[in-house]
Amino acid sequence: MSILPPGVRPATPRPRSPELRPVAHQFRPTEKPVRHEPGHASRALRAAGFGRAVAWLRPADRRVLWLYLLTRISLWITAHGARWLFPRGSDVREAGPVLVPFQQWDANHYLHIARDGYFPADAGPWMDGWDNREAFFPGFPLLLRAVHVVVPSWTAAGLLISLVAGAVAVLALSRMASSYVPEDTDGRRTALFFLLSPCAVFLAVGYTEALFLAFALPAWLAAQRHHWATAAALTALATTVRVSGLFMAAAIAVLFALSAWSGKGWRGAAWLALPALPPLAYSWYLHTRTGDWMAWKHAQERGWYRDFHMPWEAWKNTWNAAFEGLHTTGYAAIFQAELAAMVVGLVLVALLVRHRRWPEAVYVALSLWALGTSYWYVSIPRATLLWWPLWIGLAALSLRRPWFRTAYVCVAAPLSALVALAFLTGRWAG
Repeated sequence: MSILPPGVRPATPRPRSPELRPVAHQFRPTEKPVRHEPGHASRALRAAGFGRAVAWLRPADRRVLWLYLLTRISLWITAHGARWLFPRGSDVREAGPVLVPFQQWDANHYLHIARDGYFPADAGPWMDGWDNREAFFPGFPLLLRAVHVVVPSWTAAGLLISLVAGAVAVLALSRMASSYVPEDTDGRRTALFFLLSPCAVFLAVGYTEALFLAFALPAWLAAQRHHWATAAALTALATTVRVSGLFMAAAIAVLFALSAWSGKGWRGAAWLALPALPPLAYSWYLHTRTGDWMAWKHAQERGWYRDFHMPWEAWKNTWNAAFEGLHTTGYAAIFQAELAAMVVGLVLVALLVRHRRWPEAVYVALSLWALGTSYWYVSIPRATLLWWPLWIGLAALSLRRPWFRTAYVCVAAPLSALVALAFLTGRWAG
């Protein structure tokens, strides 16, 4: 019998949820409450930013970056082995410092400019024994000095710049490949040909190739989409790194003209002048110090025999240096590589003209003219890294001729290893 008054219903008991448990039961002696440390929020924000960056990458981009990382690891293994197997001196008992193989040749020029400036203690081309450092444009040294604020080692700072810039460049190249070769959907085939190129080591050391491409290739992507302001700004950054940026500017101007004549209009033409400003500013700076508007060009002539000669004279002089026994075998091999790279470049220009790829043909042709009109050829094999139509064209050829990919890898891999060893052991350029 119920003892409640009429009309009053008994309360239905409710199940106890975990949220209503006593506080003493929720916190057991072995559990500790979460403590928010001072840097916890900033770390969370950085993690979220990294997550967004990773999410921005397409699956194809991640595959290309994985290939890029594997090739960087192979180069670092080669550098480590070079320290032990090919030391300087016949009675060396200990390998040199880890980063020593990377601090060779032009990397030293960039280090000196970043550390001491172009004219330290009023030194300059008016002095005997001058190193002609004004031949090198200021973009890479300025960035090197900035990164050195965070990275104490100059060599490590240069390697970090090339590592990041190379990743940007290879991503841009892989995305460009799909517009030229639709079958190469993720761009990995083009990236493979590029990353196994004979001079690929220069993308991984403290040189300008990776940084230049990190600006130039996205600039070309922007130009293809008719984003002329973005293309001009990125090309201007490229011209702070290498004079080759002006060749890219010329190619983009040709692309703009073709677009305008096809009915897209001439709006945005003023942006095409922007890439000329950094070289003009640098020439003005050198003029204030040396009285010479073309001081960077004259420094190249003094230090690297880049005074003007007709193309057939340059070919003859390079041929003699390569095959007439005028130099040691190391120098002769380099000159032979220069001749081979020139032939590759001429064939590439001919194919681009045949297929009416006028902007790309202008870019490569200007590069060949600049490098092929010196006393003899200098740095043409390295310049092949900047010829993006070459790597896209090789990928397209391998799709039509499946055997070509295997043949390329079998030939390019040992050549790439030999050039890497030559550079990392100080035997590059003889």
